[in-house]
Amino acid sequence: MRRADRLFLIIHALRGRRSALPARSLAETLGVSLRTVYRDVADLQLSGVPIEGEAGVGYMLRKGSDIPPLMFNADELEALVVGTRFVRAFGGERLGRSATAALLKIEAVLPPELRERSGRTRIFAPTLSARAEANRLVEQLHAAIEAQAVLRLDYRDDRQAASAREVEPLCLAFWGGSWTLGAWCRLRRDFRNFRPDRIVEFATTGEIFADDPARGFTAYLRAMDVASETVG
Repeated sequence: MRRADRLFLIIHALRGRRSALPARSLAETLGVSLRTVYRDVADLQLSGVPIEGEAGVGYMLRKGSDIPPLMFNADELEALVVGTRFVRAFGGERLGRSATAALLKIEAVLPPELRERSGRTRIFAPTLSARAEANRLVEQLHAAIEAQAVLRLDYRDDRQAASAREVEPLCLAFWGGSWTLGAWCRLRRDFRNFRPDRIVEFATTGEIFADDPARGFTAYLRAMDVASETVG
């Protein structure tokens, strides 16, 4: 478990308690040592979280200073729920898991009436196996963007003309029905947008490209703002 998650869960476990919670109970719940609990609580106290207590006695939030729940109205909460569903459907497995975990953390500190509302929204984003994000392609392209990994593409354009490209991937954009990969194309010596569903095969070359103001992400955004969309 990440430390940030532990700190969140410690605060959540202490919310609304009328008696001290033993450190040993926290340690068992979190699956960590007593020493880790003591250190985490001390760090929270230093950060200004109003936790009272000590090792061997237990901990509780100072009376009258409970941390308030997140203040979302019903429409804001529905937007978060719907957004999470869209990320799960279109963002790939890794981002989908993270979006679900984030929503669970938010719901954990919501008032009961809003927590119930979060499950009643009727806007859905079904996951379909034929889409590019379902076969992990979008997730793999995202990883290449983060790693600044040069990619070799076997690509088919809208006329089914084949080409082999080496590209420096810069971003992914979702247009409601399809994705595009924004990249610097070494063959065309210019920015291009590639449809993932037209990528027949791709592989990393082992090369890492450097940030270059002339062909990096900021330059790509400028080019897309003044140029018409070019796919492939």
